[in-house]
Amino acid sequence: MDSSATFEIPKGLTNALQEFTVSLLCEKPSNIYDYAANYFTKLSKERKKSLNDECSDSEDDDENEQRYRRRKSVSAESYVPDPYEDDAINGIYHFKTDEQRTRLDASVKKSFLFNNLDEDKTEEVLDAMFERKVEPEEHVIDQGDSGDNFYVIDSGVYEVVVTSNDVAKMVATYQGSGSFGELALMYNTPRAATIIAKTSGSLWALDRATFRRILMTASAKKRKVYEDILGSVNILKSLEKHERMNLADALETKRIKDGQAIIKQGDDADAFYFVEKGECRVVIEKNGIETEVTRLRVGDYFGELALITHSKRAASVYAEGDVSIAALDVAAFERLLGPCMGIMKRNTRRYEEPK
Repeated sequence: MDSSATFEIPKGLTNALQEFTVSLLCEKPSNIYDYAANYFTKLSKERKKSLNDECSDSEDDDENEQRYRRRKSVSAESYVPDPYEDDAINGIYHFKTDEQRTRLDASVKKSFLFNNLDEDKTEEVLDAMFERKVEPEEHVIDQGDSGDNFYVIDSGVYEVVVTSNDVAKMVATYQGSGSFGELALMYNTPRAATIIAKTSGSLWALDRATFRRILMTASAKKRKVYEDILGSVNILKSLEKHERMNLADALETKRIKDGQAIIKQGDDADAFYFVEKGECRVVIEKNGIETEVTRLRVGDYFGELALITHSKRAASVYAEGDVSIAALDVAAFERLLGPCMGIMKRNTRRYEEPK
């Protein structure tokens, strides 16, 4: 994809993504891909039924028009992250004690938004977060307001209140930990709920501009890195460009310390891996003795054998020095790598023990 291209966000996409993300975070399904497929299939059926009802009953016109106007009020600003942009925060720093920083680091890493940030970017996020003190009954954010900050709770109790049809309902409570506010920053939509402090407390906040610059630009850079790696992998040359882009979006970086096992012989298969940085050793254990059979370097892949044959892991893979790997889970593997399956099956011979 041309990194200089500008894309117009389709009407309705922003609101649809926000509603889906809220549902996903509330339901916490074990398989997000199956959940997404079921969610949007159900939504599509409901919308088709709604359109049929609209055509057959003209009395619904006024209500449909009001619904349409409400949807239009949610705007989506154009933002094109540049993978070549220098996204450093130019020294923005707000003091934190070691204890505060440790708690903040643990809280930030629990948010799915920060999962793919490297250590340097995570440190920049922590540096840029500023403290906000709150008093009992203070509204941290109000439903319908524009998003300004993403918040991580340092201390205090907070209630989440959602108003529907002029009826306010408390739907959740934060007890001294957690984070909120990311949806409005991600999708540029009004706040989906009101957060009320029930005790005195302290929050760490990340402003909208910094949030978008770090996360979205880091995501674009990560995608560019993945596309470069995938473009160098021989077995993926049978994929179309858009298929490689989809694959890049599905990958997740994992950092492995020297000597740590990435997969173990005999374990169930859960993912397929590419070596992003560093080197790995592949070993096979027999009669209690491990024998090295090959080395894997940048652009090499492993873990596919058990996924292809639906069997246990046939070998163990260890990090040789600190390693970064890009992981693709089982569901994404089967969905995205179908065109490469024949080539992978032929390449499974590399795991045979040396004669």
